[in-house]
Amino acid sequence: MSEFEVKKLEKQEDVFIKNREPTYLVGESLVGDGNELAHVDLLIGDKNGPVGQAFAAGMTCLSAGHTPLLAVIRPNLPSKPHTLIVPKVTVKNMKDAGKIFGPAQAAVAKAVADAVEEGIIPATKLDKWIIIASVFIHPQAVNYRKIYQYNYSATNMAIQRALIKYPSIDKMLYDKDRAKHPIMGFKVPRLWRPPYLQISLDAPSLENAKKIIEQLPESDRIILEIGTPLIKQYGTKIINEIRTIAPDTFIIADLKNLDVGKVEVDTAYDNTADAVVTSGLAPIETLDAIIHETKRLGIATFIDMLNAEENIPKLKTLKELPDVIALHHGIDQENRLCHNGSKGLKCIKLVRQAFPNKKVLIAVTECGTPEIAKEALNQGADILIVGRYITQSQDIKRSTQNFLEITPTMREDIDLYRVHTE
Repeated sequence: MSEFEVKKLEKQEDVFIKNREPTYLVGESLVGDGNELAHVDLLIGDKNGPVGQAFAAGMTCLSAGHTPLLAVIRPNLPSKPHTLIVPKVTVKNMKDAGKIFGPAQAAVAKAVADAVEEGIIPATKLDKWIIIASVFIHPQAVNYRKIYQYNYSATNMAIQRALIKYPSIDKMLYDKDRAKHPIMGFKVPRLWRPPYLQISLDAPSLENAKKIIEQLPESDRIILEIGTPLIKQYGTKIINEIRTIAPDTFIIADLKNLDVGKVEVDTAYDNTADAVVTSGLAPIETLDAIIHETKRLGIATFIDMLNAEENIPKLKTLKELPDVIALHHGIDQENRLCHNGSKGLKCIKLVRQAFPNKKVLIAVTECGTPEIAKEALNQGADILIVGRYITQSQDIKRSTQNFLEITPTMREDIDLYRVHTE
């Protein structure tokens, strides 16, 4: 390539960098396991931009225990683009310092140099870009080879991710409700891929509820409702009790509250509820307050709509729609309803027609048998609410499977492919 062509390419790249928003790129990667695990966060940007300013500030404004250092392949040989390593964990002694100034420093520098050699970082940017890498080294890490290997891989991956602006919006949205953080140790489920089978635990007995849960088959489609009688018997603290035996399950607190909704929502939330059910008979002001509070807390709102045909206009006056509209005809009403649940199934279409383009799920209580449940799905239901057919069965596992097998979608786990690769 001639000198003229190189300068032309550099000019084009400068224009591209200048016009690009944001003016710096962000990368992250976690690699390895045990105490030697590596976690690298990094910024890549122009020397004349905010990353360059942060780089200079890092070298001149030192912090005890977090002294930044240049990445060097060996003493007197820094990698380019110049890279500043910032320790995430406080360096308390020379043993800690040795891990940072030894294998971690060499690993980051080598990863940067290899990224240049492989064309990941353009050679024309060696003296224009700056990198800041925040590096985690566990105080109890002892294996220098693993520290090097893991930090090399993490830095290499973080650079590549920064330059391709990883993750894409599709990747982020695909994984956000599938993901289970390895350090947190539990999954936070969300209602992101219906249909679901909602099992209503109504009998006011904690021991009975635990026995039912222990007999349920494994399925991502199952969610649990702690019914109003159960909550009245034990209070919302029962949610924590249930959580001990169903840690990764979506749990709904059926509060059916009519007033001071924010207070009751906060109480259920403090006891780890993933959703609350409020009564559609509550005043509009109460419903608006409840929906606002659940959205603020990041949990779901179910509105239990008795006599849904008459209450659809009421839903349209809400400031924000709930996550789930539950079509509910109570046990005391069953004697005057059609045996096939046709009244409730008819309401599914009414609600869907009223809110055709909204991300609102429809739950139906009249799913007393697998046959009615299948018809409800065909009519557009997203959540099948089942109680006595399962909870009072002689064979709870078999009764539950009868519902999980009514359609191919119900049979399939939500997250069919468990192993995710980057």
